[in-house]
Amino acid sequence: MFFAIKSQTIKVMDLYPEQVPNAKINLDYAEKADTAADGKIRISKVVKPQLIAYYPAKPNGAAIIICPGGGYSVLAIKHEGFDVAKAFNEIGVTAFVLKYRLPSDLIMVDKSIGPLQDAQQAVKIIREQAIDFKINPSKIGIMGFSAGGHLASTLGTHFTKSVIENKNNTSLRPDFMVLIYPVISFGEFAHNGSKNNLIGLNPIEEQVKLYSNELQVSVDTPPTFLIHANDDKAVPSENSLDFARKLKQAGVKCEMHLYPTGGHGFGLNNKATKDQWIERLKNWMEASSLL
Repeated sequence: MFFAIKSQTIKVMDLYPEQVPNAKINLDYAEKADTAADGKIRISKVVKPQLIAYYPAKPNGAAIIICPGGGYSVLAIKHEGFDVAKAFNEIGVTAFVLKYRLPSDLIMVDKSIGPLQDAQQAVKIIREQAIDFKINPSKIGIMGFSAGGHLASTLGTHFTKSVIENKNNTSLRPDFMVLIYPVISFGEFAHNGSKNNLIGLNPIEEQVKLYSNELQVSVDTPPTFLIHANDDKAVPSENSLDFARKLKQAGVKCEMHLYPTGGHGFGLNNKATKDQWIERLKNWMEASSLL
């Protein structure tokens, strides 16, 4: 389905044209959208995962998949999704907002892999249809905010194990990662809401380590751009700091901007500073030959 908003072309696509994998039928479970007084839209109870593609007027071949945050309980889909996609369009990047399933035993056989399945499927679709999307299949990035940053970093560190059907053995590795105040670890500095929603209240230690993505970094982890505020009380900045340190140890290129203030959930605009992190990201992408 295509539609246009003020000369901007948008396409909404189902991730799975047929049956959604790892799904349980629950007729009482229906998607819900709420708009807060500040205009922020939050979606919950996603049953049918989708990609919402935002096409730039002059595409440069780069693409980004955007995973909104929300503690693995909701999706902050406007200020950490649609608004960000429009900003990428302005620099020629084709952006895909991922409306992914939120982990729930009510609709999933294994809730711990549900979001990752949707992220892997998104990469698979975009890479296999790169010509149709007018993008370079070697310039597909993953981006995530907060818990969406955990999903993005999971994709970027767990890509060798497919949790979806992948008959063509299409590479599920993103070419770069952009992580904004991300949940990374399920250890000492975990965001407990995200951790509990994904792997439960009493996970085994092996699962805690598996989804502590700083422990999963390798030499093949994609180059990464990180943003965090040092006064973030919801997701401590140690999540980004520890991930950056592990990337350095593995020899993976990384750039990080740690703002002294800004808190959590600021989206595109950290009101505590005049600096615009999207400009820093643009510079990094240019220096990395991604634009």
